[in-house]
Amino acid sequence: MITDKFLRFSDAQAITTTAVSTDKVDLSQARDIGEGDDLYAVFTVGTAFAGGTSAQFSVVVADDAALTTNVTTIAMTGVITTANLTAASQFIVRLAPLIGSLGRRYLGGSYTVVGTMTAGTVTADIVSDIQDGKKSYATGFSVL
Repeated sequence: MITDKFLRFSDAQAITTTAVSTDKVDLSQARDIGEGDDLYAVFTVGTAFAGGTSAQFSVVVADDAALTTNVTTIAMTGVITTANLTAASQFIVRLAPLIGSLGRRYLGGSYTVVGTMTAGTVTADIVSDIQDGKKSYATGFSVL
């Protein structure tokens, strides 16, 4: 998985209440973000969440950089309990291949929190491929 600073919309952002991402992707810029190809949003927990009940991560597009005007959710995780929001956990959603066809200028994240979190950070990226890196193999074997 290769990440791009220009396609990162949260960088170790503290999430203690419902919020939008601190950074946005300006879709009006002349750049190819891979539209038409499979794209994914990868939400990686840095600091484990604590204190609240659950969270849900969404990818949204909007007309303004504050992500408040004509907001459309294009992908979201399910509701994730706080117990599953551990450090280094990742949550991945597939994005619709025609992001620009919605006519919105900005792409970003939205974080919905139930309860009040006392800790928790998220880094969120748009990528064209994913890796899980969590493959487990049997132990106790010999290579001859």
